[in-house]
Amino acid sequence: MFRMRDRIVACCLSSITLLLCSCGGGSSGGSGTHTGPFELSVQATGAGGGTISSNPAGINCGTACSASFANGTQVMLTETAAANSSFTGWTGSCSGSNSTCTLMLSASQQVTASFNTIQSTAVLTVSESGTGTGTIASTPAGINCAPTCTASFASGTQITLNGTAAAGSSLAGWTGGGCSGSNPTCTLTLSASQQVTATFNTVQNIAALNHIIFLAQENRSFDHYFGALRGYWAQNGYPDQSFDGLPQFNPSSGAAPLKGPAPTIPGCDPSAPPPSDCVFDANNLITSYHLITQCIENPSPSWNEAHVDWNFNDQVGLYPATLNGFVWSAGHDSRALVPPFNDVNGIRAIGYYDGGDLNYYYFMASNFATSDRWFHPVMARTPPNRASLLAATSQGYAYPMNTDSADTAPMTAPTIFQELQTAGVSWKIYVNPQGSACPGPPYDPACLVTLSSVQEFQWGQTIPSQYPQNIAPISQYFTDLQNGTLPQVALMEPASDAGFDEHPTNDDSAPSDIQLGANYVSSLINGLMTSTSWKDSAFILTFDEFGGLYDHVSPQPAVSPDGIQPVDLLPEDVCTVTSGPTCDFVYTGYRVPLIVVSPYTKKNYVSHSVADTTAILKLIETRFNVPALTKRDAAQIDMTEFFDFSNPAWMTPPSPPKQATNGACYVNQLP
Repeated sequence: MFRMRDRIVACCLSSITLLLCSCGGGSSGGSGTHTGPFELSVQATGAGGGTISSNPAGINCGTACSASFANGTQVMLTETAAANSSFTGWTGSCSGSNSTCTLMLSASQQVTASFNTIQSTAVLTVSESGTGTGTIASTPAGINCAPTCTASFASGTQITLNGTAAAGSSLAGWTGGGCSGSNPTCTLTLSASQQVTATFNTVQNIAALNHIIFLAQENRSFDHYFGALRGYWAQNGYPDQSFDGLPQFNPSSGAAPLKGPAPTIPGCDPSAPPPSDCVFDANNLITSYHLITQCIENPSPSWNEAHVDWNFNDQVGLYPATLNGFVWSAGHDSRALVPPFNDVNGIRAIGYYDGGDLNYYYFMASNFATSDRWFHPVMARTPPNRASLLAATSQGYAYPMNTDSADTAPMTAPTIFQELQTAGVSWKIYVNPQGSACPGPPYDPACLVTLSSVQEFQWGQTIPSQYPQNIAPISQYFTDLQNGTLPQVALMEPASDAGFDEHPTNDDSAPSDIQLGANYVSSLINGLMTSTSWKDSAFILTFDEFGGLYDHVSPQPAVSPDGIQPVDLLPEDVCTVTSGPTCDFVYTGYRVPLIVVSPYTKKNYVSHSVADTTAILKLIETRFNVPALTKRDAAQIDMTEFFDFSNPAWMTPPSPPKQATNGACYVNQLP
């Protein structure tokens, strides 16, 4: 029989691995010492991650694993921490925090490697801007500063910033880091380093305006110029809002008023061609249309025509107006002239322009502020409206004042400039002598004053002798901008003799081009925006009256300036034979365009408050603390709704487009 000892010897002498047997004596059945192999078990613990490998090979894992090694084998374990993790140490048969651990296997053993996450950090930088001051603090704590500070937070931390304005300041808003709006707090999650800016502005009021400049161009109605403005917004990405322009440009949903058909009003009876008068024909409806030519023949805005425009069938009637007489008035006047105008049917009166024609005005009205309830003061032509712009009354005049006649003395009403002079507020009237009868430079103040409507006032006629420095050519305006000597209040008279006043054409041989006029105005406004005076100025552009051009909103009830009724109506005039509500100065005229340009103007703002151009006087009176001139300007809005003095939107003005000047200009064809 083969004995056990022989079996052991044979095994030890063979090439069979020690995994099958052990040498050196002993007996089977566990009665002797265990000589291997031995199992080494390794596991990873902790919030982090990593791998453990061995030398000699056998262990290579990130959670738990084991391998068998021969008795006496020296095994070196090595840890490798994963990204965003760190090795914190060995336990079990190894200890310490070295990255390696060496052990001799003489029995089965267990080792644990611990890994923790490395908390990544991000830096939050907070800074202040604006004209005011304040502090910003954070929850959790870390940010507490003014004007700039930084703090590190664990990645993923949600942080709430709280802005506290100092006395006399207000928080205008947050920018950066996903923060926006003007709420006192801003919450963000810090996943990476970020920068946040809090803007604090000085709390201001109307006293922020140190220069008020106003210009009234000539004879254009609101629908005629700005009726297509809402369509321009849709085409150019401006936010939509309520705006009462021509209804064909309104959207079909959204803010009222909504889309409607283009307005139509009666024209001349086609069976009654010239030389007969225009016969009002309610069946021949003329529809609002886009004018191609930038030059049109002049419709009349005079007292009679303005009342016919109100309601052809009831020219002294009750509010609201039917607004059906515009085409008839323009056709009637065209046929009555000798020689007659080309547009003998008056259809030009219901034409309009758009943002392609008046691209500078449309841009400025869209970025700054305008109004869809802004009217001229008197239902008549230019002179009484310009008188009202200076004195809030025409003292009963519905026609031009003939101050050269012994029968007509200059008006005695005080003008705004008379009040400003008394109050010690600086003022100036700028006129454009180009094309006029005033020789120069240098220019004679006595000649320059004839280019201003202030000459119609008794006090205004004293300007050349008493205040010659206050009547100046337009070149002085640009000099004042350059030198920082702009007065506190400035009137700019339109450049009529130069052909830049936008007045419709009276002389077909020298048609007036609206684009050239708008381009001239752009030079005045742009000059202000690029000057040092921009920071505390307001430029108000409007038009003196509607020019006999269609508008779909009725003139509004108004306060009589001084109780004076018309003093110069002719025997056959409207209101001479029959009287009615429109026969006194208790209604405004028609709507006219308005643009308010200032660093403090609300962005893309539309006022819906009923006002007429004497509200400009109310603004001046409010700012410089001078009394109202008449009951009319006293009843006006003070125009502060157009501004946000605490949060100026346009300290850095926009870059407007250059006004197009290449539009067709003709009057010898139908519009």
